[in-house]
Amino acid sequence: MPTVNIEKCNGCGSCEDVCPVEAIEIEGGKAVIGSECVECGTCVDECPNGAMEE
Repeated sequence: MPTVNIEKCNGCGSCEDVCPVEAIEIEGGKAVIGSECVECGTCVDECPNGAMEE
């Protein structure tokens, strides 16, 4: 499952917008990946800050 590098995440929401199963939410200004994640990697490819890591 992808993880969020909170040092790099600025809460822009790009990952949340592209997640096909709506498993990502922005909480406290950072992305949080839920258990619904299907490990497709779309968020990793989309993150402009490289905060989503596989």
